Amino acid sequence: MFCNQCEQANKGVGCESIGICGKKPEVAALQDILVFQTKGIGYLAHLSEQAGIIDEETNSFTLKALFTTVTNVDFDPDRMHMWIREADRIRKKLTDLILTKTPNTDMSTWPASARFKPNASLEDLVQDAIVIEGISLFSGPVDKDVRSLQQLLLYGLKGMAAYAEHAYLLGSKDQEIFSFFNKALSALNDSTLQVKDLVDLNMECGTINIKTMELLDNAHTSRFGHPEPVKVSTALKKGPAIIVSGHDLLDLETLLKQTEGKGINIYTHGEMLPAHGYPGLKKYTHLVGHFGTAWQNQQREFDNIPAAILFNTNCIQKPRDSYMDRVFTCDLVAWPGVQHIENRDYSPVINKALELGGFEEKDGHSLMTGFARNAVLSVADKVIEGVKSGAIKHFLLVGGCDGAKPGRNYYTELVEKAPKDTIILTLACGKFRFNDLELGDIGGIPRLLDIGQCNDAYSAIKIAEALANAFECGINDLPLSLVLSWYEQKAVVILLSLLSLGIKGIRLGPSLPAFITPNILDFLVKNFDIMPIGTVTEDLKAILG
Repeated sequence: MFCNQCEQANKGVGCESIGICGKKPEVAALQDILVFQTKGIGYLAHLSEQAGIIDEETNSFTLKALFTTVTNVDFDPDRMHMWIREADRIRKKLTDLILTKTPNTDMSTWPASARFKPNASLEDLVQDAIVIEGISLFSGPVDKDVRSLQQLLLYGLKGMAAYAEHAYLLGSKDQEIFSFFNKALSALNDSTLQVKDLVDLNMECGTINIKTMELLDNAHTSRFGHPEPVKVSTALKKGPAIIVSGHDLLDLETLLKQTEGKGINIYTHGEMLPAHGYPGLKKYTHLVGHFGTAWQNQQREFDNIPAAILFNTNCIQKPRDSYMDRVFTCDLVAWPGVQHIENRDYSPVINKALELGGFEEKDGHSLMTGFARNAVLSVADKVIEGVKSGAIKHFLLVGGCDGAKPGRNYYTELVEKAPKDTIILTLACGKFRFNDLELGDIGGIPRLLDIGQCNDAYSAIKIAEALANAFECGINDLPLSLVLSWYEQKAVVILLSLLSLGIKGIRLGPSLPAFITPNILDFLVKNFDIMPIGTVTEDLKAILG
């Protein structure tokens, strides 16, 4: 295997024997096959569109296939085998649609990915992966810079598929977004594309992702209302408990409905914390609080607890034996030996929670969340006045993924040492490095504003745009600095979105992506002033002048 798509890439190069995430070579091989198939499906769907054919089933499958291969989503070879068989069915369906519409089509001109027929058995599929590696997951000669940009585009598409899938499950979709997926996947088969072509596609990916995040934002707020600032307790209540980890709000809502009146307390975990800010979710009185911190601490935090645990998207780690019997997965996330919930029937989770008995009372502290765009913009006049009066000197957006790799204490230290006239905006699970700090307020405005999940990056963009409009300047002219942490592919596409807006001076850490070559990094530095994080003292001095 070789995988370098996440920040944990072994030795900063790539994982070759087993993934740092726990992904085994067999699963890595199956994911390579599925990505290869999805490239072919994108080519055929793009061809179909040109012939006036749009297939809704293909649109949905593309999102699922790409999201399934995001880091820490699916570790189950049997389910990967299922997706590979489904991909082959979709390929055949598209082929038949195209040949019916244009019977004289010469299939021999199609790329290998569009003609690929996988072996039937799981065992033989590993041999397929070896063949695919010979063809290459990426097209064209081995030009390192071209390959780097192809990977950047693919990982951006994976991240965008996650956001689009969440929106799709809530009934929100946009054909322009699906058309770009098809166009970009088709382009990954094109061996003639050079650096400029791929730079343009990556920037377009960023632009389309903003549209995707807007779609998701609208889906969330239409269904659950606009988030409102709220204090969330980390105390434990006596009684049966279910802990929900991941990102999907629809899963949480469905579980809340199914557990109503059953005497079960529901706790969020990780990126589910911002769910407490939505009126349509916090109205359920048995959504009682938040358990634990960021995803990488789950093995320690879940060790032998008397509660059922439900994972609804990425961020799962190998469950320890002490809690393997009480873990459940749903939607796209899966782990071998863990019961997978189908059709949102959470009866097995509910029964396990009742069987385990739950927690005893335990004190905790409070975490603030719910400062999405509506909440922040409702006090925009106070923020603007604070800047004009000099009470607020600078805004720091310290957001992104958390992870286990050393160096992430930088973000805690950065927030701790930021001057008291600085507002800290944050989103995604990186906030668990510092969201329990008491930072006080400036004129009644909390110094730490948790915008929400990584899924809520659209809110951060709208806040920045509103401030720029208020001061009649560009975003780059604001007293605003972005210091981001990254881990997986959703962070990649958010970075592309920020770059597509022309935002400059982003600091990125704790390390730079292994798939970015020196030449591509040099391009990003020269055109966007992107830079790796340094020391907190040096960076604050540069940021604050």
